[in-house]
Amino acid sequence: MKIAIILGTRPEIIKLSPIIRECQKRKVNFFILHTAQHYTDCMDSVFFKDLELPQPKYNLGIHSGKQGEQVGKMLIGIEGILEKEKPEVVLVQGDTNSTLAGALASSKMEIKVGHVEAGLRSYDRTMPEEINRIVADHLSDYLFVPTSKTVGILIKEGIERDKIFLTGNTVVDAVFQNLEIAQRKSRILEKFKLQTKDYFLLTLHRPSNVDNKEVFDEILKGLKLIYKEFGQKIVFPIHPRTKKQLDFFQLRLPEGIISIEPISYLDFLCLEKSATLCLTDSGGVQEEACILQTPCVTIRKNTERSESLEVGANILAGTSSVTILFCVKKMLSRRPGWKNPFGDGKSAEKISNIIFKDLNKC
Repeated sequence: MKIAIILGTRPEIIKLSPIIRECQKRKVNFFILHTAQHYTDCMDSVFFKDLELPQPKYNLGIHSGKQGEQVGKMLIGIEGILEKEKPEVVLVQGDTNSTLAGALASSKMEIKVGHVEAGLRSYDRTMPEEINRIVADHLSDYLFVPTSKTVGILIKEGIERDKIFLTGNTVVDAVFQNLEIAQRKSRILEKFKLQTKDYFLLTLHRPSNVDNKEVFDEILKGLKLIYKEFGQKIVFPIHPRTKKQLDFFQLRLPEGIISIEPISYLDFLCLEKSATLCLTDSGGVQEEACILQTPCVTIRKNTERSESLEVGANILAGTSSVTILFCVKKMLSRRPGWKNPFGDGKSAEKISNIIFKDLNKC
């Protein structure tokens, strides 16, 4: 039995880390194929070392590019490696171009595909991620879904019930496992002289937010209002794309924002856990904040993590400055203590059991 794990971005490395550890624990024959969709050292390769994971056997070095060009290069590279390695199962995760290319190449080669974190929907097809996750779901042989809601979504789309497995989300496993490593290794709070629950944490990178000058400027005005209202610093590990657009539009970060270079996941996890509140347009941060009992305000009009809204851990603010401030006030009026809807931290074990049981029948 051989398993291929295809990934290419920071969130994929994080969310597949529990499955990689499970494969190591069980002494399974597996290999990691890295497309290198994320390619700066601090956002990519250093994660394997930080998370104490084996380095990828293959690195395609795709890097950035237009959507079609990037996926096309990935398909060529992935196909060649799968022909050589001949795995029985390929695992992909989430909704990236690496996910799409991995699922498409494997399906065409009649290799079974397992989609980790299947069934999520924002119902916004202007988001490239929405297209990627839909296609990956409909190509997959094993759909590992995080919640009962995602089971229902896939059934309504006509996917066979016997392909759908409710396992919880590996993000819970990842947070629990990697937080222990982070608490051993990270010194991020000391480095920036931060006190627990005395700062806000911000992430901002989606094209819909940072590629439009008016939208970007309105979000910055919202951050200005937040600092004026609460007086707490806003720590902002700035994404390279966001920094580029900030300079291009000649916009300035308002007073109160501590802009820092991209940091390791372990440092970021510590910042999330100790923050008063997270402001984000990231799907993964919505989940992690919910698990860590840190209130979250999402700077988007929709989310594929609706469960975090339903338990009261998160709120959608859109991009209006006044609404962002209102939502921060509303979240801070709530007491943490919500139930984590994403699983019990044993998702990787459940996924492994399903794959091995099924393959052993063959």
